[in-house]
Amino acid sequence: MSYLFYGFLFMVSTGSAQSTDWLKKIRGAWNGPIRIQGIELRLILNFAIGPDDSIMVTLDSPDQGAIGIPASNVILNHDSVRVELKILNGFYNGTFDTGYATLTGNWKQSGFTLPLILKHTAEQTILKRPQEPIQPYPYKEEEVTFKNTKAGIDFSGTITIPETGGPFPATVLISGSGPQDRNEEMMGHKPFQVLADWLTRHDIAVLRYDDRGTGKSEGTFSGSSTFDFADDAEAAFDYIKHYPGIDTSHIGLIGHSEGGLIAPIIAARRPDVNFIILMAGPGLNGEQIILMQSALISRACGTQEKEIDAATQLDKQIFSLLQKISDNELAGSKISRLLIDYSKKRGTDSTPYNEIKTRIDLQVKSLTSPWFRTFLRIEPVDYLSKVKCPLLALNGSLDLQVPPHENLEAIEKALIFGGNPNYRIEEIPGLNHLFQTATRGTPAEYGKIEETLSPVVLELIATWVKSNLVTK
Repeated sequence: MSYLFYGFLFMVSTGSAQSTDWLKKIRGAWNGPIRIQGIELRLILNFAIGPDDSIMVTLDSPDQGAIGIPASNVILNHDSVRVELKILNGFYNGTFDTGYATLTGNWKQSGFTLPLILKHTAEQTILKRPQEPIQPYPYKEEEVTFKNTKAGIDFSGTITIPETGGPFPATVLISGSGPQDRNEEMMGHKPFQVLADWLTRHDIAVLRYDDRGTGKSEGTFSGSSTFDFADDAEAAFDYIKHYPGIDTSHIGLIGHSEGGLIAPIIAARRPDVNFIILMAGPGLNGEQIILMQSALISRACGTQEKEIDAATQLDKQIFSLLQKISDNELAGSKISRLLIDYSKKRGTDSTPYNEIKTRIDLQVKSLTSPWFRTFLRIEPVDYLSKVKCPLLALNGSLDLQVPPHENLEAIEKALIFGGNPNYRIEEIPGLNHLFQTATRGTPAEYGKIEETLSPVVLELIATWVKSNLVTK
């Protein structure tokens, strides 16, 4: 998954000086949602007035856990404001109403122009995440480093392990698509921190780590493929095997989303992997999943069927070009033309052409990346059919990103074909792609739900691991 403000940095900045009484009327938080690709994100502009009437503006995106991003420039008049955030390559232009209760304008970033109406509120939005563990922890936590010698990359991660006793079974957590930190933090949630805490409290050691080029890990994320990430996870597996207090015959892998594809890739070639757990792991190839995912999310967001059909046909054309043309420049040129023609035919986008072109260029770069090309063609069943260790596959019934029925069915067929009888398949009612208790399952709900991981899933995983510690 990727988000609008991913990878922000902090910087100190103040706006221009003002000296009129109306400044007091804009002080405080201005809160409102933007909608992009079926996801609703709350944005908050915070206006603070200095003792010399100077202005400081910061941006919060609470659904993504981004707080206090300083503006690089602020142009403020009594009836309008322009807030620039250079580090995000974005800016907001808005107009105040006469009572300073509403700010109406547009947020622009990376070729997107998105309507954004902000309401003046007394307090900033505070996210409630009751499952996040609070120190002191009843177990040992240590920051560690390990190396993927094949790629020459040093990784940073966290091991949690019970204080006394052992040796303990252990698992490595493998994140989903996109550059993820060790907590797999997204939409203000830290699912891997919550999962690691739960498992360690149940006497299972856990290693979680920052993806390459993310957090404290070295390397470059861009240009890497699923197979590169599998090498990274395998290096993590090798590291925890030699960590003091670990039962080396009982070490497994837990992968979420794309991590649920990586786990079988490793288990298929490593007989010392004792168990794997697939949390919304794919059973179908990327092309099949994306086509279903796009239609399901669009339909859940109220998109008309004719628009869904048109978008599906466009995707199929693009995927066909990527399968046939290996040269990125040639494929990119043809895809760009398809996207431009599609935009013109829709005729509903009033965005200036140069902004549309910027957006399309970014899409083409993503579509022709090594990761996307690999994801389209890789067949999970090729690896699942070679997995011989115990396997638990979980999906939520409301998962719109990795549709549960089709993918769980494909996973089970592959395991049967490969002759592995030691598996459990569970479609859990009422859970979304992040395994939260949800209403519709749309990405727009992720950040609004207080629950990070369903207690049902946490209990199921811990119980299954402890009941399947098979000595090889």
